[in-house]
This record gives sequence, C-alpha cells and structure tokens, in this order.
Amino acid sequence: QVQLVESGGGLVQAGGSLRLSCAVSGSIFSINIMGWYRQAPGKQRELVAISTSAGNTNYADSVKGRFTISRDNAKSTVYLQMNSLKPEDTAVYYCYIVASRTYWGQGTQVTVSS
Repeated sequence: QVQLVESGGGLVQAGGSLRLSCAVSGSIFSINIMGWYRQAPGKQRELVAISTSAGNTNYADSVKGRFTISRDNAKSTVYLQMNSLKPEDTAVYYCYIVASRTYWGQGTQVTVSS
C-alpha cells in the first residue's frame, strides 16, 4: 500500500522560511510527477509546484522566486523549500505523486502570521 507522509509544516512569521517534506512508502514502480497543492480556508485547492521525472519544474505565479521544489528519487521524497513566506501562503499543503495512478498525502498545515 502506497503512503505519502508529509512533515515540516507549522507556524512562522511573515518573511520566514519552512521546508516541507513528503516521503513515499510502499510498493511503487516508477514515479513520474511529484508535487504540492495547497488549500486555504474557503478556497479551492491550487497547484503550488510540480517536478517531473525528466527534471522539469513548474510553479504557481504566486510562489515563483520564493518556493523551490526538489526531489530525491533514491529516497522517494519530494521537498518544498518555502522562503519569504507571506500570510496569504497560509493553507494546508498536500503532496501528491503520479505513477500508475495519483496518490495524495494527508496534508500539513502552514500558518504564516503577519
């Protein structure tokens, strides 16, 4: 059974940094896409960043230049380094992977105080 376990969320002041991690466990042959979505209260889930197995990355305009996605394929782990955090970054962050199907993590809360 495939599981995605996120860590690294928490409370931080505006301008601060956090690093999210998402470790994938279980039997999985090949992961194509690893990425992060977020959902703020009362808003739809939005894509934050993705990383493909080909080494391509893509970011939401709102986080470009501040967030960096990376992955360690040997560890089946994806990271999201978040710098210069803003109160509007407050949300539950979900990691996901696309392999033979899409799998989701349980989410981790990120709260940025002003």
